[in-house]
Amino acid sequence: MKPRNRPRRLRRQPDHRRAAGGLNLVSLMDIFTLLVFFLMVNSSDVKVLENRAGIPLPNAVAGQPAAEALTVELEGRSVRLQGREVDRLTESEEGPLAGLSEALLRQRAGVAVVPATGLAITVLAARDTDYRVLRRILSTCIDADFRQVRLAVEPEVDHG
Repeated sequence: MKPRNRPRRLRRQPDHRRAAGGLNLVSLMDIFTLLVFFLMVNSSDVKVLENRAGIPLPNAVAGQPAAEALTVELEGRSVRLQGREVDRLTESEEGPLAGLSEALLRQRAGVAVVPATGLAITVLAARDTDYRVLRRILSTCIDADFRQVRLAVEPEVDHG
């Protein structure tokens, strides 16, 4: 091979060494597919309040979906806050529930600023709960600055 022809031959051949690296579109598409599925699963508009205790809730038409809030459950004589038993009901007692009040005050201490309308709380009580018991729970919540009280209900099924 003659030395003068070599530079001309190299100029005619494509230079693989100087080509910039390209994007691997297959792995990029896999990442975006996983991201789309993750967002679809985690961004549903339906809020389901978990009824761990199996409490038979009253039926009602709920105008607004459930919001994330602290939950008080009444199961039999047991009063639970976020699933942990904090008090037991007795027949002779009247007034606020001491154990529930202490637990709510501990929860309120963790909040930097309490809004003027109070903090939100959801009460899960069976449909056959005595009103006097429910009133004691509600007054205990209100005394601890949990004034945005919501009662959990089972949504009615529309057969229309």
